[in-house]
Amino acid sequence: HVQHTVCTPSRCSFMTGWYPHTRGHRTLWHCLQPDEPNTLKYLKQAGYEVHWMGKNDLLAPASFADSVTRVHHAKNSGGRESLFERDDPAYMSFLRGPMNGHHIDYEIVQNAITFLKERPADAPPFMLFLATALPHCPYTVPQPWYDMYDPGDIPPLRPCERADKPVFQRLIREYRRLDEVDDFVFRKIMAVYLGMISYVDHLLGMVLDALDDTGLTEDTAFFFFSDHGDWAGDYGLVEKWPSGLDDCLTRIPMIIQAPENAAGHVVNEPIECFDIMPTTLELAGVDVQHTHYARSLLPQLQGAKGDPSRAVFAEGGYDRHEPQCFEGSPDDGLMRDPNGIYYPKGRQQQEHPESVARAAMIRTATHKLIWRPNDTHELYDLARDPNELNNVYMDTEYQPVRELLINRMMDWYVHTADAVPFHRDPRGFPPDG
Repeated sequence: HVQHTVCTPSRCSFMTGWYPHTRGHRTLWHCLQPDEPNTLKYLKQAGYEVHWMGKNDLLAPASFADSVTRVHHAKNSGGRESLFERDDPAYMSFLRGPMNGHHIDYEIVQNAITFLKERPADAPPFMLFLATALPHCPYTVPQPWYDMYDPGDIPPLRPCERADKPVFQRLIREYRRLDEVDDFVFRKIMAVYLGMISYVDHLLGMVLDALDDTGLTEDTAFFFFSDHGDWAGDYGLVEKWPSGLDDCLTRIPMIIQAPENAAGHVVNEPIECFDIMPTTLELAGVDVQHTHYARSLLPQLQGAKGDPSRAVFAEGGYDRHEPQCFEGSPDDGLMRDPNGIYYPKGRQQQEHPESVARAAMIRTATHKLIWRPNDTHELYDLARDPNELNNVYMDTEYQPVRELLINRMMDWYVHTADAVPFHRDPRGFPPDG
């Protein structure tokens, strides 16, 4: 599970082992600063060449010098056409027609393959951060992946318009006019989304083949994961939301191939996405020199089970005292074009700031609690209700579970409230007085 369901804060977490609240990384534009640790910086300092291909959403501009050896830029991608006129309610659903040509991720992967094949045998060890975009809005992909899945074959989507859900779900449907959209559109969105995932699988295979062809597989660790999920039609919603914490947003794939790891080993117990930070550095023999809350997955890579009692955490949203966080402010561009695809999101946050208020999630293998101080608290029995349709927060049957999870969340906040530096400052004055 990711620690945040939006790109930048999620990436800040998985590169540091910090939760968003630890240092305030909870928006699209609050990136890692030069004084903050991250996996790339550790590896570069240890002698690795760090190569970056793909989108950013992680480092502030001043942080690249200490963390990245080279950024490889990709510029080309295929075009796509809208399926709907701008006055059609489905226009704001992010659904588009098939791409004419490959997605930019294809060029990014081709750049990665070229790098692997042309890398000199005596080159220093490398870290390649392959930050591709798919699957991501808008919902489009080249053929044959666009029509790979028949909307008629898609299992029933999670239904919408439940009274015990947070208010932002209703508001998103209203602002995007999704409440006027036919069910077939949502099913087509999910079908295209699955096609996008299959396209990513295709690109992944190309990278793995290149590692085999270059003889690098046996001494290269490979991590495949995402920074968040997508509603893609579930609950009558599209994209994601800064305080959305449904499983389809927080739960991601995590596949790791590393030297001498147990092939085919499946870990069923919950882990957190930021566990890749200490795992990566342990595999590289690099000591972590900052306070963090992640756990190395090296035991699982060697065939061990995970911790069945572990709870995973995610959080999101912002409060009224943080006007710099809200999307749709005059300086971020979302409000300049009423026909812009992100215009409804910015307008909703500006007109209903309570709909994106802070929230936190604790999830065990069997239950999930979402604490929303300014909205509806949520509790789900995942064994009985894996699709999170029945909010049992007020159900007296679940009072013991509710109290247990609230107490565990309180303990979590106390233990992770800040990150104390490793170094100690002298308590005296500077030498010159």
